[in-house]
Amino acid sequence: MVHGASGVVGEAVVRTLAATDEVKLKIRGRGGHAALPHLATDPVVIAAHVITALQTIASRNANPVEAVVVSLCSMQTSQLGAFNVIPAHVELIGTVRTFTPEMRDLAERRIREIADAVALGLGGSAELQYHRGYPATVNSAAEAQFAARVGEKVFGTENVITDHEPTMGGEDFAYMLQERPGAYVFLGQGGAPGGCFLHNPTYDFNDEVIPLGAGYLAALAEESLPLK
Repeated sequence: MVHGASGVVGEAVVRTLAATDEVKLKIRGRGGHAALPHLATDPVVIAAHVITALQTIASRNANPVEAVVVSLCSMQTSQLGAFNVIPAHVELIGTVRTFTPEMRDLAERRIREIADAVALGLGGSAELQYHRGYPATVNSAAEAQFAARVGEKVFGTENVITDHEPTMGGEDFAYMLQERPGAYVFLGQGGAPGGCFLHNPTYDFNDEVIPLGAGYLAALAEESLPLK
């Protein structure tokens, strides 16, 4: 996180981070000359309609109180660099973020149904590869409360946030929490001149938080494994 140079976020909420799935869609048409579109089936146009239609999953298919994100983040055609060629196919790559298994199933099913139907309706076809990645990161309440108590001793109560909203980011620590109770905790590193949000091209880790994080981890160990 980037909030508060010395703040710790101890997640007492159940949902902390989302499940992260990868979507690969290949939209097929029929290539041709851009000046003769009636003799081709333009997969770029089909892809544009698919991208727009997939946003209805969140707005019209999902329960409004549940969270789901469908983001198509990359688009590449089979014909690069030519201004006058309609390509044969378009590849879309993106991600789906959800918290519950039911919403995860819904998103995968609707992506397939919408992509197939839109592509068919415009004269093309769609091929979906859906890869399920990390599951949702779900903290156990007792361990989250313990992490917050230790954080208050190390950083002060005013620097510990226990009601932080869940984020749609993902984390492989989720696999650990499926096997053992635990808590995923955020260490704030904002405030430095280069501090900015993750996945930003100007991101610069704030080295000043390293001793804070190390001290906090040591305090967790000391509190959970006291000397006899």
